[in-house]
Amino acid sequence: MPVLVARILGRVLRGAIGLILRVRRPRPIHPHGLLLRGEVEWMPGAPRSGIAWVDQAAGTRAATRARVSRSVGLPSLLPDVIGLALRVDTGGGGFGDVELATTGRGVPGRFLLLPRLTVSRATFATLLPYRTDGGPVHVSARRSGRRLPADLAALRHALASEPLRLELSFARGSGPWHPFAVVTLRVDPDQDDRTLRFDAVRHAIPGARAYEAVRLLRQPSYRLAQDGSGRTTKAPRGTRRAFLARIREWASRRSR
Repeated sequence: MPVLVARILGRVLRGAIGLILRVRRPRPIHPHGLLLRGEVEWMPGAPRSGIAWVDQAAGTRAATRARVSRSVGLPSLLPDVIGLALRVDTGGGGFGDVELATTGRGVPGRFLLLPRLTVSRATFATLLPYRTDGGPVHVSARRSGRRLPADLAALRHALASEPLRLELSFARGSGPWHPFAVVTLRVDPDQDDRTLRFDAVRHAIPGARAYEAVRLLRQPSYRLAQDGSGRTTKAPRGTRRAFLARIREWASRRSR
């Protein structure tokens, strides 16, 4: 995606989030979630991805927190895009965030958000890839097994007796998925998530980088959504003029 197009779309998304914030605060999307705790354990046999965090030795373990949420917050009888955010311990008091949402597994499905009824047999993926020296890399999580309820309260009850286990994989671009770790999650006794905010760009896992277009597309609306106040929904006049000038410049180039 061209940088200028990403910048324009990023501003559009920011405006949409600003409108939602007028009626839903403090979280305009993924308003309610279930907090989980557990650990990631790396498996043997995976090829190198180019992301240091992914490429850790088999048997390595890392503590993690997680949040499962429905993006729009629709009633549990209706499908919704389900989000899975992981905050993993990277050692020395540091952490990294991995943000996944329900997508397809193949191509073009892995590049599309897909509503699901439950986390059962759903594929969660990064949607927008990480940047590495070897090209774009996606990370995904997938679960198989018994059917789990869609309602978050019912899901909490179901996970009280059996933890949620997900297989983590990576793929280069549109290539095959390579399993590299298993994450095991249990219900967190502390469900207070008022100050918990995930950001996979600002809190990137070691060795992962964001494409500039991804940053421009994602971060303006993300910062506004995480602020949750709606105080900055209206851009300064000078900023709006510069933005409109960029749109005219881009349209002029496209017409040549």
